[in-house]
Amino acid sequence: MTAETVDVPHSPPGLRLTDPRTGRNRAGLAGAGESTVTDTVEAAREAQRSWAGLPTGERSRRLLAFADRIDGALSEYVAAEQAGTGKPAHEAEGEIRDSVDLLRFYAGAVRAALAPAAGHHLPDRESWVRWEPLGVVGAIVPWNYPILMAAWRIGPALAAGNAVLLKPAESTPDSALLLARDARDSLGPGVLNALPGDRATGRLLVESPIDAIAFTGSIAGGRDVAARAGLRRVSLELGGNCPAIVLPDAPEHTYADLTGAATYNAGQSCAAPARVITLRSNYAEVVDRLAEAMSRRQAGRSFGPLNNADQIRRYRQILSGSAAGVSHAAGLALGDDSHEDGYWAEGRILADLEPDDPAVANELFGPCLTVQAAEDIDDAVRLANSVDQALAGSVWGAATGQLLSVARALDAGEVWVNCVLEQCPELPHGGRGASGHGTDLSVLALTEFQRPKTVTVRLV
Repeated sequence: MTAETVDVPHSPPGLRLTDPRTGRNRAGLAGAGESTVTDTVEAAREAQRSWAGLPTGERSRRLLAFADRIDGALSEYVAAEQAGTGKPAHEAEGEIRDSVDLLRFYAGAVRAALAPAAGHHLPDRESWVRWEPLGVVGAIVPWNYPILMAAWRIGPALAAGNAVLLKPAESTPDSALLLARDARDSLGPGVLNALPGDRATGRLLVESPIDAIAFTGSIAGGRDVAARAGLRRVSLELGGNCPAIVLPDAPEHTYADLTGAATYNAGQSCAAPARVITLRSNYAEVVDRLAEAMSRRQAGRSFGPLNNADQIRRYRQILSGSAAGVSHAAGLALGDDSHEDGYWAEGRILADLEPDDPAVANELFGPCLTVQAAEDIDDAVRLANSVDQALAGSVWGAATGQLLSVARALDAGEVWVNCVLEQCPELPHGGRGASGHGTDLSVLALTEFQRPKTVTVRLV
């Protein structure tokens, strides 16, 4: 045990919740302390046995009922998401609808047979494989997409027969509490519970007697979780610093698509484009066209604020440390003085950068695109693969063979060609390298929360 965990009781923290749009306190909330975590884990352990014992059809029906309850309380969930994130209403509503769709997807997926086929694999024997739940899963999710990232984790975990303890980010507990409320009535008591709190609450959860941890967050946070988890199953999604290779024959929509994706949710998307890489022959044109497209994406009108004071402080520090020779800013459109102290950042294009510039080497997690020039396509791929993270990337051009060749060469778990940041429940998402390991979305995510058991029967 470390010094942090020896005889240090954790009392419930008092969370002071802030409205990112104004920077003002909006509410207070008692977080989960040591006794609450202990009691909730015990309740989840008891509930999981009954939940896992349900036939898949019944589990599916209850998940569908859960999704229907969320859909029926859409306006309440939108208000909760906006309160903690400051997102525009249409963004919050879209993410909640996506979460409902994802839960419905897993309600159906759990009824499909994913195990290897049963059969006569050994002499005079019959064998089959059972997929069984892990038990109690701790899901620790970030503040950028509070309900959507929760749905990515709880959807497959619940469908697979696990109970889930959901630890939301300190600044965005609102929708997690609604999920726990609606799950209690549709899934049953203890199957899904929320544990709001600070980092100490998250560490208590990781160190409690649960069976697996699904963590979405920073690289530092992922390392801490992995160190504390020991031999238990861990799934990590740790963000990205995603490249976008723009070739000279890129389609007209490239620039609006890239700036739109880079500013959606104020750029606080792990898979959002961050580093535009182009050939030297079209470098100046790309910088100018991105700057023009970004000028139409103003904070306050086109997208919301950054989430919290620490995040905007970090973002500004990276920008101030950058030696970019070119910086195009889109300005703010806040409307009134009440937003002056909010966590707003204007859309920005940075160019003329060294490969080790802080704005290139670090995940900005803000509404900014950097632009680098490569000597040729091989050099562009080298630059794209030169950072530690390997979550997602995109390539833009007209020659199909060339595009597919670049897509194959990119070291990333997800690659888009002439589009970006487009995802659905059917397609897997996951990182490599410093972006973590494990799979979100698709039927493959079910296996993150299951373990196989082979049964072999002697026939004679």
